[in-house]
Amino acid sequence: MASKDFILDLFPNASSDDFVKLDKYYELLIKYNEVMNLTSITEYDEVYIKHFYDSLLLTKVLDINNETLCDVGSGAGFPGIPLAIFTNAKVSIIDALQKRINFLNDVIKELDLNNVLAYHIRAEEYVKTKRSSFDVVTARAVAKLNVLAELCLPLVKVGGYFIALKGSNEEELKEANKALDILGASLVKTYSFDLPNEMGKRHIYLFKKVKECNNKYPRSFAKIKANPL
Repeated sequence: MASKDFILDLFPNASSDDFVKLDKYYELLIKYNEVMNLTSITEYDEVYIKHFYDSLLLTKVLDINNETLCDVGSGAGFPGIPLAIFTNAKVSIIDALQKRINFLNDVIKELDLNNVLAYHIRAEEYVKTKRSSFDVVTARAVAKLNVLAELCLPLVKVGGYFIALKGSNEEELKEANKALDILGASLVKTYSFDLPNEMGKRHIYLFKKVKECNNKYPRSFAKIKANPL
């Protein structure tokens, strides 16, 4: 199967325009990657599977259509941009590096995406105006799970979801139990997927926010990193 066919399996009603946008995204990613470090994965099929398809696997875990979603530490736009292309979610992307946000804003403009906005801001600053604002908050391999939980869960509405896209690491989940308890979240389910063409595994952790967390969280990133919950 061609790499696009695997995405078509996830979205059988996808339009040709969706794939035109995805191709344009790939072209921009490669172009910008020549002058800034966005990804070490540049071969067409690998990008489609390891970045695009991998990002879109989130939709097998939760229906995000018409939901508000925040992608924390998005980097080159994963999973936020592919999700904005293929779903009706209202996506907010945040990243701490201005150069990456400049790239993402160019992507948003070139692809004419009207359901996604990108912001140059850290999660611990963003929460000051966006606490408990999102139906779904996601992060993809940004940091260890106990660190991600403190950065992401304060942004989630009670009854909403935090989704972490990770490689296989059950030890991380054990280490995060204390943080999840303090921050008012419970594990719904762990999903495991084999990427097509033997390109690796993906584990997606789905957490539900069951109660509001203390306003003192998140702490500064320096404190979170030095002393994780």
